Amino acid sequence: MLPELKVSQLYLHGEKLSLIVHPLYVVIHHIRKYIAVVLIFSIIFLLAACTQTPEISQIPVIIIADGSEKNFFVDVGASVQSALDKAGIKLNPLDKINPPGYTLLTGQTTIQITRVREEYEIEELIIPFEHQTQRNESLPEGQSLLMQSGINGLKQITYRRIFEENVETSWSVFKEEIITEARPEIMMIGVQSPFTSIQLKGKIVYLTSGNTWVMEGSTSNRHPIITNGNLDGRVFKLSEDGKWLLFTQKGAKNDENAINSLWVINLDEDEPSPVYLKVNNVIHYAEWMPGSPQTIYYSTVEPRSTPPGWQANNDLHRLTFSLDGIIHSETIVEVNSGGIYGWWGTTFLISPDNYRIAYSRPDGIGLVDFESGELIPLVNLLPFQTRSDWAWVPGISWAADGNVLFFVNHVPLPGNGNLETSPIFNLSAIVIETGTIIDIVLQTGMFAYPSVSSINGIIGNRSIAYLQAIFPEQSETSNYRLMLMDQDGSNQRIVFPPEGLNGLKPQVIVWNRTLDENQSSLAIIYQGNLWLIDLLTSDNHQITGDGSITRIDWN
Repeated sequence: MLPELKVSQLYLHGEKLSLIVHPLYVVIHHIRKYIAVVLIFSIIFLLAACTQTPEISQIPVIIIADGSEKNFFVDVGASVQSALDKAGIKLNPLDKINPPGYTLLTGQTTIQITRVREEYEIEELIIPFEHQTQRNESLPEGQSLLMQSGINGLKQITYRRIFEENVETSWSVFKEEIITEARPEIMMIGVQSPFTSIQLKGKIVYLTSGNTWVMEGSTSNRHPIITNGNLDGRVFKLSEDGKWLLFTQKGAKNDENAINSLWVINLDEDEPSPVYLKVNNVIHYAEWMPGSPQTIYYSTVEPRSTPPGWQANNDLHRLTFSLDGIIHSETIVEVNSGGIYGWWGTTFLISPDNYRIAYSRPDGIGLVDFESGELIPLVNLLPFQTRSDWAWVPGISWAADGNVLFFVNHVPLPGNGNLETSPIFNLSAIVIETGTIIDIVLQTGMFAYPSVSSINGIIGNRSIAYLQAIFPEQSETSNYRLMLMDQDGSNQRIVFPPEGLNGLKPQVIVWNRTLDENQSSLAIIYQGNLWLIDLLTSDNHQITGDGSITRIDWN
């Protein structure tokens, strides 16, 4: 049976039409519509499946700092530090970050900041001074003398404390600093001298352990003059009349511009007080002007932090003083380079008649023109290469009449390619008027230090004392013998030490300058002790025994 026919009405141009539609046709029509809808959704699904899921561009970050949490979004790949910058969080130099600031962020992250701070505490501690005693035969047995009062020092300790989130996690010593050095108390104890007392013409002053003592009348009559332990021995000179002592003291430790300072003291006063001459940094030269008991000459240096500790000025000044202060001061030679190895320094020497002044430096000797201040060369010397931070300067000594200058002459070694290392040193003399140079003693060594006697004495003509190196070709390190000869180089003989004893260390020999023709004596330092040598009797007298003497003078 055929399905029932249905009538569908249509309108065309306003006219009603009637159509007969078969039911099978309607079913097919609905099926087609369903298939079309399914196809459309299938296409949309396929298109959606072919499209990638969009990437996430920002990630959440939690920052924990200062007791609170802050939430932020930052770009993927940003660093921890940039996240902190975006959050406006400032870090202190010691703060800790977890994870570190350079870490790149790729997902949700929690950043932990630990606040860290440091504190410094200073503690001051007293450094007790030491009690020291010195046994010295300069004092009568059983007596004691306070040489230096003790002063406590001060030490400063700085501690470093570390706090994390206000909880202390570390405590340590950061540094220790000595603010003030403790100065020991020094008590000198008198002991019996084992040496026989001998009569003495004039005064002998000597420097021991930084203190000054004087002998007068006899070697047993000794008393201290300066007991602060501060003399450095660079300058230690008695005036012609024996009334004044010219000396240098160490500069203050907190004064970088003063290596030392120049002073005088009147030895004839009952309680003498040193007088500061307002001159600093005198290393090589200062001496009294002959015939002028309160006029001196001196030369200066400039302090340096590198060895040897100074740069020489190679200058020369004259100064006249009184107890009330400086009367007159003038410059004779201006600051100059000083020639080869001039950084070390120049020394000077006034002739006994006060008519000439000689200079000595590593590359030559000569005279000073008082009017112009110019240096007039007499002998160009071969400098000695020490290969160290010191320079050799030849010792010089005037003849009594001021017409001859004795000096140590460095000469080349034949066949030696490096002339400046030649080990040959001769004792020579130059006649000022003619310029004639005479070699008097060959191979004395570099530290011969000639010294002409101040009087003729009953032993004959004026004599020259000098040092002779025991090993002339190693004279830089050799010990020496004390020698004596006449001014013309004749009658050379060994004076000290006796056969079998060790030699002397290099030093300037001191003559007794009391102008007593019945006494002709020398003073030397041997193994740290004062010895007097009587040239008339050939007797040698040991005067001290504590082994601490470093400078002497006799007038």
